[in-house]
Amino acid sequence: MAPTRLLTAALVVLAASTAACRKSQAQGTASPQDCVLVEDGWGPAGAVPITVDVVAEGLEVPWGIAWLPGGDALITERPGRVRLLKAGVLQPRPVATVRVTRAAEGGLLGIAAHPDFATNRAFYVYVTTDASGKDENRIERWTLSEDHASATFDRVIYGGIPSATYHDGGRLRFGPDGMLYAGTGDARSPDRSQDVNDPAGKLLRLTPEGQVPQDNPFPGSPAFLTGIRNTQGWDWKDASHLYVTDHGPSGETLRRGHDEVSYARAGGNLGWPGIYSCETREGQVTPSLTFDDAAPPGGAALYTGTAIPEWKGSLLVGTLGSRHLHRVEFAADHPARVARHEVYLQDTHGRLREVSMGPDGHLYVTTSNCDGRGDCGPGKDRLLRIRR
Repeated sequence: MAPTRLLTAALVVLAASTAACRKSQAQGTASPQDCVLVEDGWGPAGAVPITVDVVAEGLEVPWGIAWLPGGDALITERPGRVRLLKAGVLQPRPVATVRVTRAAEGGLLGIAAHPDFATNRAFYVYVTTDASGKDENRIERWTLSEDHASATFDRVIYGGIPSATYHDGGRLRFGPDGMLYAGTGDARSPDRSQDVNDPAGKLLRLTPEGQVPQDNPFPGSPAFLTGIRNTQGWDWKDASHLYVTDHGPSGETLRRGHDEVSYARAGGNLGWPGIYSCETREGQVTPSLTFDDAAPPGGAALYTGTAIPEWKGSLLVGTLGSRHLHRVEFAADHPARVARHEVYLQDTHGRLREVSMGPDGHLYVTTSNCDGRGDCGPGKDRLLRIRR
């Protein structure tokens, strides 16, 4: 090719890249230049002094927490039990036993209390179960008794979510809009995450009755975000933007590692299985933070308390294989850009699953050492409180 044509081609590529970067910044998403790739380890050690209290122990793979009015909490155990934390004390008897199919990452997973729980005492669980001889994930609604000592099954509000030995998703959370959000895995079939009519590999958005909201980004589809491999954590920056964690590949397309934290909004495509590391692709979200090695991330929550003021507004992410709590601080003028990130609790409490802000303003974290990949020990899994 002639030198003039080479120069012209280079200018076209540069212009396209600049335009894409400007478009990314205008939308508030990360650009390839913003994406932080951690190539060695996980990041610097946390600089803020913290204290860890063991609130409860004797749990078996506590997967989700639903905080109730007055400070009590419901905690799911993956084998199928819903436990009650009452006045800070774990009650010995389950309030409910849910029928589950236990296949590696499946079982009783996420839980969320209805926004009007104070009047209807309704809560929701994400469960892997047998449906006509085939495993599937579904979302069930239950009702807690007035004394919080027992619960009764109401109905399945959404079923048919694909299940597999791995990549099962499972997190449930109500958003600031009063809608129920559910994170699903790709069920070991990556291309499903790009099909808006397939519930696998998505962040789903449903009404409390299990219907598709009329203002969902894809008409008639429960999909709110697509291109997800296996999210277990997200939180809202504001009413229309979220921080979302996702698992990277475990050999698919001959790639590994690169779990990620991304900034997204309604209709966003997180890029699985196409985007890897800090790659960019038209119409898909480049992550804000990713790691060479596999973490992978569990639950996530924005710190809204005052006990640790340095953490205010940061995203706290529990990690499983890397066994630490990760803090991500974002730039005030660009919420998709990482200002700093650091590591806490490295190898001190094992695998960390759920991360949740409690009504007392403290951060709560569950361990996941009894899931077959950690050291369960005589005390089994624990609920931890993080404070100054």
